[in-house]
Amino acid sequence: MKLMLIFLSMVFSGLLSITALAAGKSEVPEYTVEGLKLVPNTKDMALVWAEPGADLGQYKRVHLVEPYVAFKKNWRRDQNRGSIRVSGSDMERIKENVKKLFIEVFKEELEKGGYELTDDRAEDVLIVRPAIINLDVTAPDIRTANRVETFTRSAGSMTLYIELYDAETEDIIAKAMDARADRDNGYMQWQTGPANRAAGARMMRPWAETLRNALDEARSSSSASKE
Repeated sequence: MKLMLIFLSMVFSGLLSITALAAGKSEVPEYTVEGLKLVPNTKDMALVWAEPGADLGQYKRVHLVEPYVAFKKNWRRDQNRGSIRVSGSDMERIKENVKKLFIEVFKEELEKGGYELTDDRAEDVLIVRPAIINLDVTAPDIRTANRVETFTRSAGSMTLYIELYDAETEDIIAKAMDARADRDNGYMQWQTGPANRAAGARMMRPWAETLRNALDEARSSSSASKE
């Protein structure tokens, strides 16, 4: 069932293109099939749906699921039109690196807020189920005998689709979607493995901060209401 949810999420995400995200929330449904309501005027994520009245204040620990990663449509074909030759194994290696980096960035941010990562299923545990889609690595660092130096203005872009669940009941609490691109510095830069990793972390960091801030704010509100 959970695996099916991921694939359904991917279909749902595919319907909401980057163009739709940029165009505004008027083009997306107010309610999801699970009954989550579109949250208006969100500034940190392009699209957010949440259970009406949902409160994240009870969650002190997080079960972070390994993210699903999918490249932008025809990414490999487009890359192979140039001097770089991307293989299937190259794509798998890149996806694994993206997964590891995502876990690393989110773990670091959550632990800053005092949230423990756990595999437990309890009432104080929030399940975070992410997917990175439309991954577009502009200049992948491919391991070849003949090293190819590639200069670009941006390392690429990616879209986050994320679902939050209560670990005890497995009820969905919220889902969100946001697209980010590496900053264009206005000049060409040689893209290497470390440069791509740094760019990936820059794109992921605001998402991790948004989750931590949401948990922090809910925890503060919950504590204030008990005083």
